[in-house]
Amino acid sequence: MSKISKRKNKPKKKFHQRKGFILTTGITIGVVFVAALYQTSVYFSTNESCMVCHVHPHAEESWQLSVHVNNGSGVMVNCVDCHLPPTDNTWAHYSAKAVLGARDVWGYLTKDSADFNWEQKSELEHAVKYIPNESCVKCHQNLFPEGVTDDGITAHLYYEENAEKLDLQCISCHLDAGHYNPNYAHGQMVGIPGMSGAYDVDTSLYFKEATQIATFADFREQIPGTAISFNMIAIDGGTFKMGSPEKESFRNSDESPQHEVTVSPFFMAEIETTWDQYWAFYAETMSEGRTPPEVVYENNLNALGVDAISGPTPPFGYPDQGWGQGDRPAITMTHYAAETYCQWLSEKTGKKYRLPTEAEWEYAARGGTESAYFFPGNPKEFSNQGFMRNIFKPKTDSISYYVVYDYNSSGRTQLPSEVMPNPFGLKNMLGNVLEYTADKYDPDAYSKRTGVTVNPVVTEGEEWVVRGGYYNSDAAEVRSASRFQTHHDDWLRTDPQQPKSIWWYSDIKGIGFRVVCESEF
Repeated sequence: MSKISKRKNKPKKKFHQRKGFILTTGITIGVVFVAALYQTSVYFSTNESCMVCHVHPHAEESWQLSVHVNNGSGVMVNCVDCHLPPTDNTWAHYSAKAVLGARDVWGYLTKDSADFNWEQKSELEHAVKYIPNESCVKCHQNLFPEGVTDDGITAHLYYEENAEKLDLQCISCHLDAGHYNPNYAHGQMVGIPGMSGAYDVDTSLYFKEATQIATFADFREQIPGTAISFNMIAIDGGTFKMGSPEKESFRNSDESPQHEVTVSPFFMAEIETTWDQYWAFYAETMSEGRTPPEVVYENNLNALGVDAISGPTPPFGYPDQGWGQGDRPAITMTHYAAETYCQWLSEKTGKKYRLPTEAEWEYAARGGTESAYFFPGNPKEFSNQGFMRNIFKPKTDSISYYVVYDYNSSGRTQLPSEVMPNPFGLKNMLGNVLEYTADKYDPDAYSKRTGVTVNPVVTEGEEWVVRGGYYNSDAAEVRSASRFQTHHDDWLRTDPQQPKSIWWYSDIKGIGFRVVCESEF
């Protein structure tokens, strides 16, 4: 072989040698990388690693007290078992882990945990984002184990039939499975709050008759057969501009066009219907709740003379969410429940109580003003929306005197004593809880009116109008003209009573109502 041939072959041989080396090196690096990645994944799947960033002082303690740790089987459920998709769905598991991990680290480095409202973050609306159903079902494949109660069977049958269609969540009923909450009660409420045990009421204090009114003036209604009374404010009728002007900040299209409306005089409750008032209704009328809604609505359109009223079924757990009862607004009730309450109150007092029309509600909320709120201030000053709010905090002093909203509510309803009344003497017309009206929702209702409309009410539609915003609303959403609607499919999903009863309670916690009384003067 010539020298030239040898030279030609030499580089070729070295090339193969080099290629093999690179391949071997690459495989080695790959194995090391995969092994390191696996070990990293294992480490960051431990409960200890989770606790590094999640510094909620009660997280570990409540987890250890939960049935996922403190049980007779000896099985311990770890953080990643609930908060990430199952490991058999490799892509979903690790992609969720990467996204959540990066976000948690960023939050740990840039935010002060002392500023977090951990109690609010542990509630269903927040928790549902981080507990996938498939993780629950991975372990609990048998939904009808030995010893399950009849109510459990009914609820699980309902889940099986509607989980996909209604996007039902396991934690809607089992919220404290992973983190024990002493205020959480799973199971049907027993007894009537304020009516038994240490809270027995002296029946000698019960009112014998309703308040008699002789003039169009404020009065304090008293409900016969109970110790419950509440203030009713006389609202003079008048003409006002309904809706928002074009230049009002954060206005929505369903608030236009602004138009003139005349409402007749009426009485309106000073505050939203309270738990004390609702439990009085519940105590006297509780039943299986089988009166068809159409009968209730028809009765409310007619004169008094209803023979009997079918009242609420027992709720599962206390619907007050552990926030307190008494004068706090009654929440989670459906529109049907609110209408039935009005029917009962009418029968008890001999007056005509009902829900306010949308026009009556806005007229009362404005209190004679034409601005965005019944108090001075621009929504942009109070709102937390917009890029600049990442730099500058909103002005909150003046609005906080009158409104329970996202900035000052601590994520729950508050007592009416926490706010000042509007010019008509009404409290919590804006914020605290959304309030039902008697109107069906039509986004184009205002554009269909001409001239001065007298006592308008919309009777056609699928959803109901709700007004006022609630405790988690931004300042932009608690303007006097802001309109909202019920969302039947989202609000009526997980009632454990279904299908044996009519819907009395909804999945939304920020809903309530207040009553009006028709004037005979």
